[in-house]
Amino acid sequence: MLVALPSTIAYGLICYAPLGPTYASWAVMGAILGLIPICFLAPLFGGIKVLISAPTAATAAIISVFVAELVKGGSVPPNDIPLMVTLLTMVSGLLQIIIGNFGGGKFIKYIPFPVITGYLSGLCVLILISQVPKVLGLPAKMNIATGLMHPDSWHWENIAISGCTIVFIVVARKFVKKVPSVIIGLVAGVASYWVIAAFEPSLRLLDNNPYVLGKISASPADLWYMATERWHSFTRFRFTNASELVFTGIEIVILLSITTLNSCLVIDTLTFSNHDPKKELMVQGLGNMAAGLFCGIPSAGSLTTSYENIRSGGKTSKSMIFAGIEFLAVLLFFSQLIQWLPLPSLAGILVMVAISLIDFKIFSLLKYKSTVFDFFVIISVVVAAAELDLIKAAGVGLSVAILLFLKEQMGASVVRRRLFGNQIFSKTLRLEEEMEILEVKGTQTVIIQLHGQLFFGTTDQLFTKLQPYFLDCKYFVLDLHRIQSVDYTAANMLKKILARIKDLNGFLILSSIPDVLSTGQKPGKYLENFGLFRDPHVKAFNDFDESLSWIEDRILAEDKIAASENKLIDLSELEFFKGFSDRFLETVYSCLEEKSYGAGEFVFRAGEQSDEIYFIRRGNIKIVLPLAEGKTFHLQTICKGGIFGEMAFIDNVTRSADAFSVDESILYILSREKFNQATATHPEVGGIFFERLALIIANRLRQANKELKVLHEN
Repeated sequence: MLVALPSTIAYGLICYAPLGPTYASWAVMGAILGLIPICFLAPLFGGIKVLISAPTAATAAIISVFVAELVKGGSVPPNDIPLMVTLLTMVSGLLQIIIGNFGGGKFIKYIPFPVITGYLSGLCVLILISQVPKVLGLPAKMNIATGLMHPDSWHWENIAISGCTIVFIVVARKFVKKVPSVIIGLVAGVASYWVIAAFEPSLRLLDNNPYVLGKISASPADLWYMATERWHSFTRFRFTNASELVFTGIEIVILLSITTLNSCLVIDTLTFSNHDPKKELMVQGLGNMAAGLFCGIPSAGSLTTSYENIRSGGKTSKSMIFAGIEFLAVLLFFSQLIQWLPLPSLAGILVMVAISLIDFKIFSLLKYKSTVFDFFVIISVVVAAAELDLIKAAGVGLSVAILLFLKEQMGASVVRRRLFGNQIFSKTLRLEEEMEILEVKGTQTVIIQLHGQLFFGTTDQLFTKLQPYFLDCKYFVLDLHRIQSVDYTAANMLKKILARIKDLNGFLILSSIPDVLSTGQKPGKYLENFGLFRDPHVKAFNDFDESLSWIEDRILAEDKIAASENKLIDLSELEFFKGFSDRFLETVYSCLEEKSYGAGEFVFRAGEQSDEIYFIRRGNIKIVLPLAEGKTFHLQTICKGGIFGEMAFIDNVTRSADAFSVDESILYILSREKFNQATATHPEVGGIFFERLALIIANRLRQANKELKVLHEN
């Protein structure tokens, strides 16, 4: 209570300052009254047990500007402006309940830090501007710039009292840990006031004393009169002012919510708890609505007071209730002391609060070229808040947030990796002759792996990346697996890219198009509705490997390298056995058996015991790794003339993957047991066989290493 009280009174005075000193009493009572309901309501509705709420400097500055605009506009009589503050508090509470109920706390956390920093710093500048005249003792109607240029208009009493407060706060922050610096500063300010009063008798009088708060009567009858007077003026409320209440309420509720949620995060680490953002915002909103009913100003979960509560031993929600009781006791029984609080001392407290909230580290952003833009973002919001009005500053902040997003997205390349068809190959194991062709003709294929936002800010860089390859490449693969969005401009850009590719009689190949993005967008359906897939020069594949395999098949077909699918190849035509002697082939042939498999039929399953190796006479065999929940991962596809199953043939352990026939297949099958029997009398055959098998495995590993190297270097 002691930590919150000085700044609470000061914030109340800020809110009503544009109305003049005659409203100081209502300002003090309203500020303290606003704290009491939330201290009682939060424990009842399940908020964090040790979270103590208090008014904030930022919201006080917003309300002060709101009141000043009403005074300047003249649309609301001064006597009715306190009602507008009350309604603003209630509107803020209602909006906070709505935001909390719909999970708005999650979105508030995503407001860019430079925008928040700039806005808070701008509000602190407003606080400093409003308090400097009180620190210096300038005449009420004197412009601050004029006052700074005329030291003869300064009052040494104000400077002494506020200066003493500021000095003791600074010293206490550095050397005193057990007593809050605000309390020490306030005590020092009060002491300096009475030291000066010992030499100036006028300062010992309460009436017409410009250095103190002045008469405050907070008896139950006075509080009842204030409430009835406030609500009686509701009959004169004009609904034309409702928009001002809503827009200002939105500003307040965002800052209140950010402050509360940040305080909750810190308290979680201190108390090993886990707060519920939705519940906390709703509880705070309910408390602020109640604060409005009691003619108070809005509050937020305060880290300073909550930390003091924890440090002093507060562990349960009873600490909040006792804080509320103590606030009420101060208002009812100690208002005679509060009325003697020196205004320059409160101004000094506010100056220190404002300075502590300004993030001076922003100037370090000027050191680096990459962060200069962030610095100017913050400064633009600060200037907008200080020079324009807070509604326009909020608009500037929103615009800047959009600019920040666009800057980040446009600054990051949408191209994750660029490869060519002779650097990465499909999982289809080709024959050596076919691989030689693909190594040479692979430069016809350019592969662009995309990621991030494919929108109007990034699509132009995609076209720029592809432009150097339009003359030399025929196949343009865009891997969309990692994209996060696609917009109308991106779809149009793809059409523009397609037009260039068609001129070269090439193909635009889209692979791994996500079914649904995290935003709910279905990019495949979006591009289909756009008419992109109706063009024969566009091919779409669900899998990246399928797209590469399709391109490789076309290249091999164009070179007439791919063998006829229906032709059976003999043992001597298999790449594995090329160059072997007739006696070697006869020995192996005597061990073989031949078997046919239909499309989709399994050759073997993972976990089966087998010692067989397979040679493909016709068809294609797919090797997949079984995963949980019936899913599989494609390892390889072996074409006609290839071999598979060599691992179990070598180590005679259970199969680690599934193998099934993609189409009608005919295989040679060689078991290790029969092979050992045949080579017992011809050991040289076994040596040559395993030497060739080792060479094939080594070539596969080298190819895998080559592709891994390319992937990590690009």
